[in-house]
Amino acid sequence: MQSKYKVGLMRLNLLAGALLLALLAPRQPQLPGALLLWLGVVWLAVTAVLLEFSHRRPPLLPWQLMPGLLLAGLLWTAPERYALWLWLWPATLLLPQPAWTLVINLLLATLSWWALYPLLGPAQGLFAALALGVLAAMAIARRRQPQQLVVRQRVRLVPGLPLWPAHQLQADLSREQARCQREGVHGELLLLSVPRHQLWTTARALCHQLHEFENCYRLDSRTLAALLLSRDAAQAEQRRNALLADLPAPRRVRFVPLSATDALDIPASDFPHQLLTGDRELTHG
Repeated sequence: MQSKYKVGLMRLNLLAGALLLALLAPRQPQLPGALLLWLGVVWLAVTAVLLEFSHRRPPLLPWQLMPGLLLAGLLWTAPERYALWLWLWPATLLLPQPAWTLVINLLLATLSWWALYPLLGPAQGLFAALALGVLAAMAIARRRQPQQLVVRQRVRLVPGLPLWPAHQLQADLSREQARCQREGVHGELLLLSVPRHQLWTTARALCHQLHEFENCYRLDSRTLAALLLSRDAAQAEQRRNALLADLPAPRRVRFVPLSATDALDIPASDFPHQLLTGDRELTHG
């Protein structure tokens, strides 16, 4: 299934959830609960509209943290009305998210159970805690399955563009170096540093200039990388000039031949530092 169809289905589900919360919100007798539901409506609707542009909010404030906060708020403000919503926590833990948001969601789930404990009583409270713990453990175990990890690692940062996370670069470097040696082509690693607000515009411009077999990588909030393959050094120089002419300024650029094993024998996480400490003559704009 192509990404555009998955995005459309996901957007439809988010809008359906927003509609459901919008129907529930006016029926709430207490203002805090109604406000939280309306906030959920806004969050779901905005997420649905901006779904294809979620790369603009990569991991700085993960959107997966928002449903946990809203769910915890509802269970704290009106536990007698939303007690059954306690069982939504395992689904929240299933969402792909960084480790620190997972820890926060686990803490919020525990506090939510504690808020409901006076209503449940000792026996039902203990049973709910055990059942919720088992479901949470199953959700976390499913997130750590090898196929799930591979899918999360291979996810493109922008639908339809060859833009990948930084950790994919290290594996691709070895593959492209071997290809250059085997096929006798000229390969280069492009490192590009731009202002933070210009990163995604530059990433799109760079991706549109790459061949189908080439990839671009987001190393951090200011740095991009790309693996460029050319027939020979002369064609590589022509491509460099064309790239620099079309990319927005200001920027700092460095081209490293894939044959320079010593220059590339470092972790990909060190490439932004290598770029900033590179030759001054590679600064443009």
